[in-house]
Amino acid sequence: MASKFGYVYSDPQLTSSEWACATDNDTITGSFTNVPYGTYCRNLDGTNDDTFASESIEVCKWTARRLGHPVMQLEFNSSSIYAMFEESVSEYSQHINNYNIKNWMWNQYASNDKSNMTGSISGSFTGNSEPQHPHLGITSVLSDQYGTVANIGGEVTMYSASIDLVDGVQEYDLQTAFSSSVADTNLSGSVNKRIEIQKVLHGPRSAVSRFWDPFIGTFDQRMMLDQFGFASYAPSTTFMLRPIYYDVLRAQAIETSDYIRRSNYSFHVVNNRVKIFPRPDSDDAGNKIWFHYYIKDDLDSTTKDHTQGKVTDPSNVPYKFITYSSVNAAGRQWIRKFCLALSKELLGIIRSKYASMPLPNGEVALDGESLKAEGREEKSQLLEELKEFLESVSLTEKAKAEAEEAEAALQVLNKSPLEIFMG
Repeated sequence: MASKFGYVYSDPQLTSSEWACATDNDTITGSFTNVPYGTYCRNLDGTNDDTFASESIEVCKWTARRLGHPVMQLEFNSSSIYAMFEESVSEYSQHINNYNIKNWMWNQYASNDKSNMTGSISGSFTGNSEPQHPHLGITSVLSDQYGTVANIGGEVTMYSASIDLVDGVQEYDLQTAFSSSVADTNLSGSVNKRIEIQKVLHGPRSAVSRFWDPFIGTFDQRMMLDQFGFASYAPSTTFMLRPIYYDVLRAQAIETSDYIRRSNYSFHVVNNRVKIFPRPDSDDAGNKIWFHYYIKDDLDSTTKDHTQGKVTDPSNVPYKFITYSSVNAAGRQWIRKFCLALSKELLGIIRSKYASMPLPNGEVALDGESLKAEGREEKSQLLEELKEFLESVSLTEKAKAEAEEAEAALQVLNKSPLEIFMG
């Protein structure tokens, strides 16, 4: 086993002129014996993160002092502390991004482009960390589906086709009519696909067009007009202003009369076969009846062209690693403390390998286990504090706070004297 004295901490000996991250051509300048690996040395635009570079030295020295240096010997070199510093930045970035994903992912669903990350963790990252502007998110996707079913919009294309009426024939196969109509169109590849009928355009003329028919009145209506003194009114030449509901009721009466007393225009669709009422006669032969339909595969498809390459789950929400220079003072303090906790844990693991140091006439026990336990406890506390804080400022908690404020304001207003009106 290698001697632990070969890995002893000493403060990094670098001047400001010697310190730099990787340059634009990825070459290293200065004396970089004890410098970070450069994971977070680069900003998103490819420039150097000088804040991370300069503060990593200060964090390294501060962590070493908190661990007892120079009074106590530390059995690792400064590169180990740099690694803990980088991991602390990574941990902080992960929790902030998880917070944003929790609050905003469904607003970005199928709308924002996926993240485009290339290279390793130290490579070039592109993404989005700007404030999100809320919109309906997944609600708009659901509304598209409802719109498709209700025939008032949606995201599935509706097509039209027609059948030619034949004298005396009531039943027609709409699936066959569809196959014949698309043979020479851009839907030729869908000839054998199943269709779902949405509407058949077969019915009488609108009841509104028959309001002023002079022969629409019944004997009972004429008797009523006589009793109210309106016997001289002719429906087609003289008009009286009435409420709108009167027109609605009258249209319903005409439609109900046609449905009960006459052979009404209607149809019945079963398995894409339509039965037409009334039975077509020689005057109807050659006339067309149009119908609207969806292609069943389009309705059942769960993959839409306009959502390809968009956000679908937490793995591709376009959030980037947060560079150290963009973290505020509170976040940097958390990173420093977490770096110290990681360093304690690492030092405890190292000292646990050497449970004691031999001395003349005896040995000295090392505190590896206690350091390891202390570091892990501090890590857990810091992570719990960060999670609790992020949860307290989430959109859910914000809505709860606004509701409580509104309720409190209402109670205050209820106790305020009302203005007395003097008329």
